[in-house]
Amino acid sequence: MKPGTKFAIGALVIVGSVSLMISEGIKTTGTYFFTPTQLVQRVEKDTTLHDVGLKVSAKVVRGTIKRNSATQQVDFSISDGTNTFPVVYVGLVPDTFTDDTEIDVVVEGKFGRDKVFHATDVIAKCGSRYEAVLKEPTKKA
Repeated sequence: MKPGTKFAIGALVIVGSVSLMISEGIKTTGTYFFTPTQLVQRVEKDTTLHDVGLKVSAKVVRGTIKRNSATQQVDFSISDGTNTFPVVYVGLVPDTFTDDTEIDVVVEGKFGRDKVFHATDVIAKCGSRYEAVLKEPTKKA
């Protein structure tokens, strides 16, 4: 066998192995990222999404945050302005997760057949909480 042929076969084996490892890694760790409207539309077409880990980016609906400190369960609703659905999360939420302002969140978990998102992780955006306040310039006489 010629050295060029051996090199080509070896390169194909390496490239094929790396491609297989990349595709398996993406299948294992990759998650879908949706807005509530996109999620509702996709679930109507493909009910297997109920069994897949997802991430949803939306705003928390004001006045919907309910906390149970005994079980560390937090119930709230998220919306993108078109579709709204409830979220159930057990665990600690970030300090910025309050009803004072509109909160942008990313929730990770599974969208149940009961139309409730069962979150395993909640990430809240800080918003303008840490921005400096601009002072009015003073006039000199």
